[in-house]
Amino acid sequence: MDDFIKGLEDPSSWQVVLGQRAASPDTSAPQPGNVLWKDSITVPACVTAVSALCLFVQLVIRSKPFRILRTRLSRHATADDSSIIPSDGSTSNDLTKSRVIGHIESLGGPMIFAFRVIRLLCCTALLALAVLSLVGIPANHSSPQVLDTAPCITYAYTCLLSLLSVLGNSRLSRLARLHLATVLVATWGVYAYRDIWPFATYTLRPIDAPEGRLLWTKIALLSVSGVVVPLVSPRQYIPLDPKNPMEPIPEQTASLLSLTLYFFMDSIIMAAWRTSHLALDELPHLADYDATTHLVSRSYPHLDPFQVKKKRHLFFGLMGIFWKEYIVLFVMIVIRAVSTMASPIGINQLLKYLETGGVNADVRPWVWIMWLFLSPTLAAIAWQWYIFTTTRMMVRTEAMITSLLFDHSLRIRVKAETEPGSEDTSRATSAATTPDNASINQSPTDGDSAESPSGSEADTLRAGSESGSVPGSVGKGKSKSVPGEDEKPAAPADDKTKNIVGKLNNLVTVDINRITNARDFLMLFVMVPLQIGLSIWFLYTILSWSALVGLATMIVLFPVPGYMTSIAQKIQQEKMKKTDARVQTVTETMNVVRMVKLFGWEYRTADQISEKREDELSWLKKHQYLNLSVFLVSYIIPLMVMLTTFVTYSVIMKQTMTASKVFSSMAAFELLSENLHRTLGYIPILVQGKVSLDRVAEFLYNTELLDEFSSKEDEVHVERVQTRPGVIGIRASAFTWSDEGNLVRTPGGSRRKFTLRVDEELTFKRGAVNLVVGPTGSGKTSLLMALLGEMHYIPSGPDSFVSLPRKGGVAYAAQESWVQNETIRDNILFGNPYDEERYNKVIHQCALTRDLTLFKAGDQTEVGEKGLTLSGGQKARITLARAVYSSAEILLLDDVLAALDVHTAKWIVDKCFTGDLVRGRTVILVTHNVALASPIAEFVVSMGTDGRVSSHGTLSKILAKDSELSAQVTEESQEIEKADQDVDEADAEATARPVDEGKLIVEEEIAEGHVGWPAMKLYAYGLGGARPLLFWITFVGALLLADLAATLQTWFLGYWAQQYEDHDPSEVKVAFYLDIYSVLLLFVVVVYGLGYVVFIYGSLRASRSIHRDLVASVLGTTLRWLDKTPVSRIIARCTQDIDSVDSAISSLLSNFIDMSILMLVKFCSIIALSPLFVIPGSIITVIGGICGQLYMKAQLCVKREMSNAKAPVLGHFGAAIAGLTSIRAYGAQDSFRQESFRRINRYTRAAVPFYNLNRWLCIRTDALGGLFAALLAAYLVYGDNARASNIGFSLTMAVSFSGMILWWIRVLNELELSANSLERIYQYLEIEHEPKPAPDGIPPAYWPASGDLRVEHLYARYSPDGPAVLQDISFEVKAGERVGIVGRTGSGKSSLTLSLLRCIINEGKVYYDGLPTDSINLDSLRSSITIIPQVPELLSGTLRQNLDPFGQYDDAVLNSALRAAGLFSLQSEEDEGRITLDSQIASGGSNLSVGQRQILALARAIVRQSKLLILDEATSAIDFATDAVIQQSLRHELGRDVTLLTVAHRLQTIMDADKIMVLDAGKIVEFDKPSVLLKNEKGLLRALVDESGDKELLYSMAQGASHSQHNDLA
Repeated sequence: MDDFIKGLEDPSSWQVVLGQRAASPDTSAPQPGNVLWKDSITVPACVTAVSALCLFVQLVIRSKPFRILRTRLSRHATADDSSIIPSDGSTSNDLTKSRVIGHIESLGGPMIFAFRVIRLLCCTALLALAVLSLVGIPANHSSPQVLDTAPCITYAYTCLLSLLSVLGNSRLSRLARLHLATVLVATWGVYAYRDIWPFATYTLRPIDAPEGRLLWTKIALLSVSGVVVPLVSPRQYIPLDPKNPMEPIPEQTASLLSLTLYFFMDSIIMAAWRTSHLALDELPHLADYDATTHLVSRSYPHLDPFQVKKKRHLFFGLMGIFWKEYIVLFVMIVIRAVSTMASPIGINQLLKYLETGGVNADVRPWVWIMWLFLSPTLAAIAWQWYIFTTTRMMVRTEAMITSLLFDHSLRIRVKAETEPGSEDTSRATSAATTPDNASINQSPTDGDSAESPSGSEADTLRAGSESGSVPGSVGKGKSKSVPGEDEKPAAPADDKTKNIVGKLNNLVTVDINRITNARDFLMLFVMVPLQIGLSIWFLYTILSWSALVGLATMIVLFPVPGYMTSIAQKIQQEKMKKTDARVQTVTETMNVVRMVKLFGWEYRTADQISEKREDELSWLKKHQYLNLSVFLVSYIIPLMVMLTTFVTYSVIMKQTMTASKVFSSMAAFELLSENLHRTLGYIPILVQGKVSLDRVAEFLYNTELLDEFSSKEDEVHVERVQTRPGVIGIRASAFTWSDEGNLVRTPGGSRRKFTLRVDEELTFKRGAVNLVVGPTGSGKTSLLMALLGEMHYIPSGPDSFVSLPRKGGVAYAAQESWVQNETIRDNILFGNPYDEERYNKVIHQCALTRDLTLFKAGDQTEVGEKGLTLSGGQKARITLARAVYSSAEILLLDDVLAALDVHTAKWIVDKCFTGDLVRGRTVILVTHNVALASPIAEFVVSMGTDGRVSSHGTLSKILAKDSELSAQVTEESQEIEKADQDVDEADAEATARPVDEGKLIVEEEIAEGHVGWPAMKLYAYGLGGARPLLFWITFVGALLLADLAATLQTWFLGYWAQQYEDHDPSEVKVAFYLDIYSVLLLFVVVVYGLGYVVFIYGSLRASRSIHRDLVASVLGTTLRWLDKTPVSRIIARCTQDIDSVDSAISSLLSNFIDMSILMLVKFCSIIALSPLFVIPGSIITVIGGICGQLYMKAQLCVKREMSNAKAPVLGHFGAAIAGLTSIRAYGAQDSFRQESFRRINRYTRAAVPFYNLNRWLCIRTDALGGLFAALLAAYLVYGDNARASNIGFSLTMAVSFSGMILWWIRVLNELELSANSLERIYQYLEIEHEPKPAPDGIPPAYWPASGDLRVEHLYARYSPDGPAVLQDISFEVKAGERVGIVGRTGSGKSSLTLSLLRCIINEGKVYYDGLPTDSINLDSLRSSITIIPQVPELLSGTLRQNLDPFGQYDDAVLNSALRAAGLFSLQSEEDEGRITLDSQIASGGSNLSVGQRQILALARAIVRQSKLLILDEATSAIDFATDAVIQQSLRHELGRDVTLLTVAHRLQTIMDADKIMVLDAGKIVEFDKPSVLLKNEKGLLRALVDESGDKELLYSMAQGASHSQHNDLA
């Protein structure tokens, strides 16, 4: 400050200020360079001349005559070229507005116009002052006349440009403003150089000082017009499409200053601060240049294979799109690199000034103080603009590539797939797959949503049937299908999975993420070499060649952490394998969690999962310890480098160590180390980006497309025959799933050699129902695909054709029903207008009326991802309803009856296919259910096993030729008659879970505000275990000691350098100081390492306990809670959220604590040396904290909305890909494309402010950090008499502290975001639970000795406040009795079975073998009772694992159980696909028929040797043979003391039971022997039997049972 005052006390300076002319010290002998100095006044004139020339050229090019000439010369001129010529004529607006107001609006509005007028006035004043100065020049003035007139010319030109900016039209005004700003900034810069900079030096004086006050007036006017107005004036919004302008967002109209410092984000931040949660609709809408439609039009010419003129790598396509952005990035990187060096230079110069007392100093110290503030701020502005640009590029790239992949996927051929090695697909025994029934496996991605991102038209491999298929469709090929096709979890799309949906999901998530991560390649190729070069230059300047010794040391030691990192990566890979194993176990368990609970397996299952968890944690421990080692080595290396440099400099070179050299070189070494680490970090990111870009390119260029999109030059084109209008058929053609002559691959699987051949002409009957029948794998679906153009067409000759008229519309219903995540109504309408009468007819005819009554919201119910709220039958009927509702003349229906029970299938055939909505339309129905559909068929096509049409014509003609088909029809007819006997007409498929108000089951809670303390306490106590206080004292204490010692290290270096000031260099004992420094270094490493070892041990303990508690909580919950919670959400808690606990939360929490302690130590060390600085330091810290709080509140809101907006993009993408065939069949590509654009726009709307909020915070914290360092420097230099070493130490601490502010806030924010996982886990720990086991609830060892069951006054309800579903139930069943339970839908049959297992809330008493069940632990009770549900659940794995999950029995016992259950009687030893203990069972048993699943469930019950067996009998989905085997096993293979309760769906299976219980409305209305009940003429059982078609058979069965019981008693 003294120097600054001295400078102002200089007489010449005062003369300038007062306006007096100051004479040079020696006018006769001008100083060297003075002429050159004064000549700088010509620079504005030169800039003016260049600007005028450029302006003239631009005006000529934009002139109307030139454009007309260019249009005539252009070969590709368009008729509407004149539209680009601005029209200045009057418009209709001029009739209502004055011309002035209209002109002001055209320039951007009153505010912008006012700023332009201000600049015009400033330029006019400058011109006047320039003329005044010219007139006032003395006659004897010796300077050249050009120098005197140059300002007048410059200001006259600026006046002209200002006038044009005010009076010209919009385009001319923009051009004038650009030139005006350039000239004014150049002029302002020259005057700043000539007349302001000299005040910062000791040697220079203002050149234009003689002008006095006139000079400062000019500079003020230049500052306003050339700096202030351009910076603060709002920018004019110029729409991309002038015909459709959008409302501008704040970013588009913000001034340059607001844009640079992100003031335009203030409105969002304050809005978020005032509300609990900021919804997406409250965020600024999307700018037109970020809209997907614009991005598509901008990017496709460079990326789309169908628009790119010359094939090239996608990288160059992206560069063609973003080349302007990358020029900006290059400039920003250079500014950032140069500005970053300002900190060490500033510290060096400031300390050198203090060391020398200002001797020979050219620049005043306050300049270096300002430097410490301005250079970090400038670096921050450049860096934040760099990140602003790259993040915007990232969001746009995501939108571009997602849209491109979506569009291209609409062109690809989705190919049928087979298991590797299964080439012979013509065999009837192998389940051939189709595009719509191919196996679809999904893998969770790094996305934010836990649920699977796509719906699927193809969930599992089915051989013509779903789990509840029609008679004749199950068992035919099922038992011989390849097992285990579905049990593998999803994986990246590779040769093994061969999964198109999985591959595309990976491309649109993982690969796009890696591509956008690699956007910073300029950092590696520009930033790193530039900053390393500058650092080495600076170090060499101050430390000479000793700096090269330090560099060599760094290069030698640097491979060490690299090698350790490579080992850590290998350990991470092993850890991921263990994680995958644990996730697979958890996923499978949660998928069958109901079965686990019903069997009382909770604790054994939990132990199984715990074993997998321990394996995973052991590798996690190794990984974390190795990471700690890498960190410690990385910490040591820079200090070792610095130490070797200083030792070389002081010991070998015999140079004096000074504070200016020590502390500035420390900053430079830190930069050097940072860039070497940056190199290691960026290389793998760029490699991954390159690989992902290649994967996207391979999909775009090497994926087989539909025939209409593919063309080959060498292909022989056969002219298509002109068919008769309206003909549907094929003649003399072959079709394959891939073009064998093409080298590109079809996504979806290994090459399939299946060929569909139509040798003669096959023409379907118009306006009638056409059936396509045939064995599994014969090509029925392929025939539909061929008509739709989904297969590769190979004409056999000139008369070949394939014809499917599209003019009247085509509708398609896939076998594996495809639904979108919309409401039921939207799925049926599928974009068609709503016609209430037609819609209601469709609902009725497709048997959906009753289903809609099950949903509170009716047809407004959301079906969820993959239709999770719907059963298979409901999805099938909705898919059919979509086709029927459409106005299409042609309906292609692929086995839509397969997933329906016989009752519903008959309804569809009778009401829908013969109804008025289908009548007159052409229906081509693929079906296995020939008997059901035969009455309505007018034309039948029978497919052979070799992919050829074996016959076609009327049904009678076909049956006469095909004896096997005739036998099948006969068998199906018998099963249809059998199904008519069903007591309960509701099948398993028709009972959907109730949905509240249309929303999915239970809407997942979105946490608002900050993470709650209970969730954080869960982790904090998990870390501490039994002694939390000891843990935290040890960990925090170790970090505090380590950080204190590390800070002492830095101070000690300054103290070492100070010795050279106080003593002769020869007296300084270097070895002594080196030893102390080394001891401090060793102490820091050891204590820090010990602290983190304690934390790692605690984090593993927390991970173990939280996972254990979560699994136990979910397994111990009630069935009611499981019913209303999607399994996918539970799996997400146990996988994604647990992974966050294992990795993100532990590392972020430790970093946050470490940074907080280190910042506190640094701040306290600054205050210790400069006590008075506590006040400004505290103020800056508080301001930073306020900024951080504002930021985190807004960021949490926007982050959640961004995550929520991302999932629908992926969901729509996955659902569309899974339903490609359906979308193309309906011709709905454009509507799906527009919906995709809409969802991408919503995501972009949240993503843009998300990244901009980061910039808002960064720019402020960097500026605050720079201000903190600058204020401290000013205080130390002008307000304190501290020594240079202490000042250097304080400044180093200040610069480091200020740099940590931002990262501290960011780490805290990331911790809060990651801690949402803790909140979600905590929510699942607080759910409702069943009673836990107690010591007094353990039954005696002998129990149960018999199956005796007694129920007294049993009431049951599903929720505490719900209605009673069972009312006053009392009955007794003796050991060994077989009891049938019948009743209509809703009578309470299932509720009774659940109440016996205490799965719902009970009142009353249930005695099992003499003990009340409410006194027995639930696991003991349920493990003693076995229930076989209607569709049993099976685990993924071998059959052995399903029968004996915990390895308690040997194979002999298991095989005996299978034989007793009747499995071996259904298959022979010669069967190729026979089921053995080693057979692979798919998840849920989806590769087995329902009958086979029930047999395996029965075998499991036999293995368990339960005394009470509850069987929920399967419906008519089971064929005769399987049903007979099951009934035989139940009658003869169970022990005589085993009590059997059968919930009957068919009277025939229970009429020979010992007793029959008839339920109605939750009450027992009848319970006795069947022969006794049939004697009651008014009885309900008598009525049911009398209504049956097999009345006599049922009576005889009842009498036979009565005689049998009598004989047994005798």
